[in-house]
Amino acid sequence: MKKYEKFNLGNIKLLSGKILKSAQLVYKTYGKLNKSRSNVIILPTFYTGSHIRNEGFIGKNRAINPNKYFIVSINMFGNGLSSSPTKAIKSQSGSKFPTITLWDNIYCQHKLITEKLKIKKIALVTGWSMAGCQSYQWAAQYPGMVKAILPFCASSKTSIHNHVFLEGVKAALIADKKFNNGNYKKQPVEGIFIEKNFIKNLVLKMLKNYLKTGQMIMLKTGMLIIFCLNLKPGS
Repeated sequence: MKKYEKFNLGNIKLLSGKILKSAQLVYKTYGKLNKSRSNVIILPTFYTGSHIRNEGFIGKNRAINPNKYFIVSINMFGNGLSSSPTKAIKSQSGSKFPTITLWDNIYCQHKLITEKLKIKKIALVTGWSMAGCQSYQWAAQYPGMVKAILPFCASSKTSIHNHVFLEGVKAALIADKKFNNGNYKKQPVEGIFIEKNFIKNLVLKMLKNYLKTGQMIMLKTGMLIIFCLNLKPGS
């Protein structure tokens, strides 16, 4: 089995009006199309994720079963596999990489599905976190093509509360002098370390509260909702 496949889009006009040059989507498929081509599941990637990390959702004893469905796991722009600041032509590399929206991602994913894979109907679009946001976008952008969506830990619109949360994470990253307004030559590892600790400590606080109270905890940040479903008090 191939590690992944590539779909070359060429120059793509973005929602902003700018052009993403030599655009490329990296994806991987699992399972086989049935005769009616009605068993398609689209599984986009979440923020910082990849098709490899998506494989945790796929399995013979799971709902996303490759023995039943044809699963297309698509890497979103900016994740380091599909077109990204680190994988762009020189004139668009680094901080010069154009702003990409969910609309842009889904527009290009639609091209992959229809032009490359020749699929006309999608049984389900699902995903966690920002992948869930993409499932909402799929349904809004191509309602006649998508039969159902199952976003989890996601919302259709980012709340003001979540903007504040994300700005806090962003501030930790850009405070690193090596970040240099995005024009860094070496990774701003100190900023990344602080950013990860910020998120980790928030989640650990929630888990500790769950273990103490025995109640399900939900972080209402709009796009990020964390359910502590697999833990038991005292475990």
